[in-house]
Amino acid sequence: MCGEDASSAMPVRREMNICLKSGWAAHPSIHRNQVQDSSVYRVRLLQANTAQHVQGLLCPGYRWGNRVIFGKSSGPEFLQEVYTAVTYHNKSPDFYEEVKIKLPAKLTVNHHLLFTFYHISCQQKQGASVETLLGYSWLPILLNERLQTGSYCLPVALEKLPPNYSMHSAEKVPLQNPPIKWAEGHKGVFNIEVQAVSSVHTQDNHLEKFFTLCHSLESQVTFPIRVLDQKISEMALEHELKLSIICLNSSRLEPLVLFLHLVLDKLFQLSVQPMVIAGQTANFSQFAFESVVAIANSLHNSKDLSKDQHGRNCLLASYVHYVFRLPELQRDVPKSGAPTALPDPRYHTYGRTSAAAVSSKLLQARVMSSSNPDLAGTHSAADEEVKNVMSSKMADRNCSRMSYYCSGNSDVPSSTTAPRPASKKHFHEELALQMVVSTGMVRETVFKYAWFFFELLVKSMAQHVHNMDKRDSFRRTRFSDRFMDDITTIVNVVTSEIAALLVKPQKEMNRRKDEHQPGFFLLYDLLSLMDRACLSAKLNNLPTLISMRLEFLRILCSHEHYLNLNLFFMNADTAPTSPCPSISSQNSSSCSSFQDQKIASMFDLTSEYRQQHFLTGLLFTELAAALDAEVEGISKVQRKAVSAIHSLLSSHDLDPRCVKPEVKVKIAALYLPLVGIILDALPQLCDFTGVDTRRYRTSGSDEEQEGAGAINQNVALAIAGNNFNLKTSGIVLSSLPYKQYNMLNADTTRNLMICFLWIMKNADQSLIRKWIADLPSMQLNRILDLLFICVLCFEYKGKQNSDKVSTQVLQKSRDVKARLEEALLRGEGARGEMMRRRAPGNDRFPGLNENLRWKKEQTHWRQANEKLDKTKAELDQEALISGNLATEAHLIILDMQENIIQASSALDCKDSLLGGVLRVLVNSLNCDQSTTYLTHCFATLRALIAKFGDLLFEEEVEQCFDLCHQVLHHCSSSMDVTRSQACATLYLLMRFSFGATSNFARVKMQVTMSLASLVGRAPDFNEEHLRRSLRTILAYSEEDTAMQMTPFPTQVEELLCNLNSILYDTVKMREFQEDPEMLMDLMYRIAKSYQASPDLRLTWLQNMAEKHTKKKCYTEAAMCLVHAAALVAEYLSMLEDHSYLPVGSVSFQNISSNVLEESVVSDDTLSPDEDGVCAGQYFTESGLVGLLEQAAELFSTGGLYETVNEVYKLVIPILEAHREFRKLTLTHSKLQRAFDSIVNKDHKRMFGTYFRVGFFGSKFGDLDEQEFVYKEPAITKLPEISHRLEAFYGQCFGAEFVEVIKDSTPVDKTKLDPNKAYIQITFVEPYFDEYEMKDRVTYFEKNFNLRRFMYTTPFTLEGRPRGELHEQYRRNTVLTTMHAFPYIKTRISVIQKEEFVLTPIEVAIEDMKKKTLQLAVAINQEPPDPKMLQMVLQGSVGATVNQGPLEVAQVFLAEIPADPKLYRHHNKLRLCFKEFIMRCGEAVEKNKRLITADQREYQQELKKNYSKLKENLRPMIERKIPELYKPIFRVESQKRDSFHRSSFRKCETQLSQGS
Repeated sequence: MCGEDASSAMPVRREMNICLKSGWAAHPSIHRNQVQDSSVYRVRLLQANTAQHVQGLLCPGYRWGNRVIFGKSSGPEFLQEVYTAVTYHNKSPDFYEEVKIKLPAKLTVNHHLLFTFYHISCQQKQGASVETLLGYSWLPILLNERLQTGSYCLPVALEKLPPNYSMHSAEKVPLQNPPIKWAEGHKGVFNIEVQAVSSVHTQDNHLEKFFTLCHSLESQVTFPIRVLDQKISEMALEHELKLSIICLNSSRLEPLVLFLHLVLDKLFQLSVQPMVIAGQTANFSQFAFESVVAIANSLHNSKDLSKDQHGRNCLLASYVHYVFRLPELQRDVPKSGAPTALPDPRYHTYGRTSAAAVSSKLLQARVMSSSNPDLAGTHSAADEEVKNVMSSKMADRNCSRMSYYCSGNSDVPSSTTAPRPASKKHFHEELALQMVVSTGMVRETVFKYAWFFFELLVKSMAQHVHNMDKRDSFRRTRFSDRFMDDITTIVNVVTSEIAALLVKPQKEMNRRKDEHQPGFFLLYDLLSLMDRACLSAKLNNLPTLISMRLEFLRILCSHEHYLNLNLFFMNADTAPTSPCPSISSQNSSSCSSFQDQKIASMFDLTSEYRQQHFLTGLLFTELAAALDAEVEGISKVQRKAVSAIHSLLSSHDLDPRCVKPEVKVKIAALYLPLVGIILDALPQLCDFTGVDTRRYRTSGSDEEQEGAGAINQNVALAIAGNNFNLKTSGIVLSSLPYKQYNMLNADTTRNLMICFLWIMKNADQSLIRKWIADLPSMQLNRILDLLFICVLCFEYKGKQNSDKVSTQVLQKSRDVKARLEEALLRGEGARGEMMRRRAPGNDRFPGLNENLRWKKEQTHWRQANEKLDKTKAELDQEALISGNLATEAHLIILDMQENIIQASSALDCKDSLLGGVLRVLVNSLNCDQSTTYLTHCFATLRALIAKFGDLLFEEEVEQCFDLCHQVLHHCSSSMDVTRSQACATLYLLMRFSFGATSNFARVKMQVTMSLASLVGRAPDFNEEHLRRSLRTILAYSEEDTAMQMTPFPTQVEELLCNLNSILYDTVKMREFQEDPEMLMDLMYRIAKSYQASPDLRLTWLQNMAEKHTKKKCYTEAAMCLVHAAALVAEYLSMLEDHSYLPVGSVSFQNISSNVLEESVVSDDTLSPDEDGVCAGQYFTESGLVGLLEQAAELFSTGGLYETVNEVYKLVIPILEAHREFRKLTLTHSKLQRAFDSIVNKDHKRMFGTYFRVGFFGSKFGDLDEQEFVYKEPAITKLPEISHRLEAFYGQCFGAEFVEVIKDSTPVDKTKLDPNKAYIQITFVEPYFDEYEMKDRVTYFEKNFNLRRFMYTTPFTLEGRPRGELHEQYRRNTVLTTMHAFPYIKTRISVIQKEEFVLTPIEVAIEDMKKKTLQLAVAINQEPPDPKMLQMVLQGSVGATVNQGPLEVAQVFLAEIPADPKLYRHHNKLRLCFKEFIMRCGEAVEKNKRLITADQREYQQELKKNYSKLKENLRPMIERKIPELYKPIFRVESQKRDSFHRSSFRKCETQLSQGS
């Protein structure tokens, strides 16, 4: 190994890691290069004293065998020999090679690895070989029939090996003659490491011992036998086998998984195989069962093994599904005779092919019913799951010894009828027995992983039925009575375990609920195998929890023979026969017909129904109980109950056995009681409109309530084990006004409506008509209310809604990202949850002991966009399905309405039903519909108009308006078919209204109002299509020969001319769609033109309110509604004389002074006697209240809480007069919130910002030289509105032709370019006179009801805008608008302009007043704001302020002005400074109280600056102008005369003294 030439050979390490520790699989194929039952031997060469040559010997005598050594990637796949790298000048070389060898399936003691060591010469001598043989070493592959694995230190023989060397290990070679020469005296000098990956050799002591002992029972062996390093006699065989069974769970997990199928097969065979060991009968059933339980527990608890979505171990599930079959028991071994062929001496593996065939049949039994949402599959004939279950049997194994398998039952049909011997066992019986008799932890583990044992039990029963050829026998005779008792015990145990959950904590109950579902599936499977009558008796012991009862029924009702189990057929000749009917089903097959029952009772959940249709009765009882319950969290239970019924009906609809119409009729008859349950739950259904549009009648006779049927409480409790107090289904729930119903969500309501429509579609229509004809009017109205909800529920959303999925997902992901970032900053989310879970005593969160960190589906902060976006094809398919569903649902609803119309023709209540039918039809027209439905709907409408035209135009005024609106809307449709149908319907409506009243003024008004509403609201309104429809209607009137002699054609022509004029205005509005201010001006102008037509003016005011709301101008929208309410009040004040009503628009002055413009309506205009005028729904007291309440909500949204109070001042008297105390409670609560908002948000509210906008240029047309005041949102800056207007008009006229005037000086139009458009924008502030400020005290009052605004323009006499203080003049411009803000528009024209010029000293006075006011506000602010105070104070006393107070004083107060006219301004400025310096002192003192310790130096600096400013201002403040203090007129002094001021007595005393 030495030489210079070897220096270039560097050692290279190449490892092939094939030991897959993280991906264990319990199947024999481990590596792609292996064949079945083969092994891979991996040898790692570690250290030696010489270089080596490795070769593998496959059989004795072959030095170079087949190619079994895996090659490198650069060479052939298999090699015969492998060389290591050459090391250079190293006496103890380290080798990096790793050699992988494919071992044969059958190994003997002669198989070994041979290592040859060579010395490599770097300098080859002439005639000499490069390689010089040094020695040999070897390693036997098998030792005591076990693979040799691990690390070894082998000696190296320096001479040729003897012939029998492979029989011994290199360390223990016996003495040879001549002796073998060893390196270093037979010491270990060569280190290797051997690993094996095998599906034949267990490499685990516990498994090796177990398989060896089982092999000793199966094969002919001689005792004692060697197991590992132990010899076992036949007497100790039973004890050692029990120990090995017990120790199986102690095996390493990896080999246990690899040999799991064999281990379980052996254990199951031991559990049922009677054995004789040493002449004594041995029983291993209990030990084998407990070992299986322990293995199942270990596999489930392992974190390295995968589980399915139900938490089941995938290895055990695949074993049951693909591998398991009934254990094949051994026959008695003959004691004499020729020896029989023995099986392989190693371990036998059962064939997988037959097992797969068995499992595929069982799988069909589990996927038969498509009504189970968790399972999918196709139906098959009854009991097919027990057909062809088992395949070919194993050959008998015979042996002649004292320890063997004795004769047992192999579930093969016998030709004799002899009774089963006592030692004969069936696997399903033994498994059920062990489950029953188990105790302690074994029992708990069995029922914890019950799914595995129940699956084994069911599959073994199916194979037993097939093997014993009992498919055609009676179900009761298939299994023994003892086994039936065991099944009963197991079911009772499961039921008791579920009942025990009620006393456990909530988190424990939630965790263990799913553990009992296997028990439900057990009964599901047993329905296909056992006697169904016996199983029905067990269904009475249902779980106590209603949610678990529903889960149980959902599983049970998903059975493929669910319909036959419920006896859905009414006579035997039309019933689909069951391939293997039970005795109970045969006895109950003769049912009474429909004609023998009352039709009304067929729609109620009666006790007779529950007895005849057992499972469906149970399910309906649970649904009724869930809907009527008022406990917390019942919504989830309700959703589960409705989903179960929805899944059942879906399975029936997809079942090929139920395709025939006559079968579907009988299935629908089975579900008729569901209709009564749904009608009772009507108040609980989701309101898809957001507004309560349902009308529930509470009147009704006692007979009507009793006739609806009732649920017997005792029967319900007896059948379902129900603890809820069920209410009778006949009570009309809407007649209980104070009952608080638990509302269903949208999805649950939708599923319930689908069930209702499916029943109505497939039920016998003659039966439906008879049922409707017998119903009272109250119930019919409830059905119409239900149909109304169905229309809204199945509205077609359209493909455009589906196309927004990607955008919505993106936006949702952004929102989730923002919430996640916020959560991370605040310590929420998974991290925060984990920290909270670590805190002691924290048990508020369920599942605290589980590792939720990596379970994203259980954490709150999981990603919202885990789903991938749908493809366009998927979106198109969804849109197609949604459209088909909407059409189908609405056609069923239309059929129901026609049934009601036909049934109501003979009733006295047809007038009340007509309104309900028309309401549903109009609502369906309001939804997006297909042309197919619209064709049928318009045909129904025309029939309704022709049949009930008189009632329609006299009683249903409001519905008639809605009908006109929807029909006119469809006249603008882009579909020719829809337009033609709508035109015919509208013309028929006009014609019949004229024939009914000889004057269709009301219909004309309604059509006109509808068009006005369409213009303002409908986004898909098409003017051209509507013009075509109007021409079509005109052609109808001209061609109608029967009406030519009447004034009808003339009136139709007048109406169409009016509609065309409205369309003309619409075109003009559409030109300014992008200009919101101009658009609102046009709408305002149109509304103004309808001053003489209150209905249309009201409509346009509502359109304006809607536009404002979309723009989030809530105050203007509220003002539109206030104007509308004032218009209604004008009408009501003339029609009714009630003191609680507003006296016209005058009563609205406190809300807005602009409302007085609604008082121009005269008595002639609002004449109540004129037909068709003010006939809308809003010209009522309730309509007035509704408008005012909407206005109050919008005012509150806009932040004008004081106005909310004024609005409710008008509403409260009306509510008090009508004793509507609930609404009064709600109103006062809203007032309280408004007042609280005033207190809490007074100065924090931000009202609008105002700008003056002037337009100059001929391009603006009517706007040329017009000035407006624009109201913009709060905190809108001048550049923002300037950019918006410039960009908009730049798009209209071209950016190069639009120019914004930057200053606010008066515009000289002669200097402007006539080809350009100029916009002047100036910020303005509200302006008040001094007397107004006395009344405008609050912040709201200074920003409400504004008509005057002011802006200032600085200038100098030289023409410059800015100058020195003594040169600075200011022009104040006051603008007066036509109306006060806020108004129904956001811009109001300027009608007056005033200008005031201030001299420099007046400008200084105004500035000082403003500074003083800022100081006063900062000082008196509550709570104090130190930052604001310091900012104002710094600007007042700061030493670095340019043109500050000191400079102003030095300019204007340093000397007394020479002009006497300026004396008073001088004195006024002096007084302003006096107040200013006083406020500065107060501010400094207050700041001293507010500052912290670190601001003391800053406070000292402020005080120093203040003192300096005060000293500088003192001489100027104290200097007075003498002329201002001279008296205005001279008072002559008179000598004091006490006589005039003294009493007579005092005067006399003075006279006497003088004398």
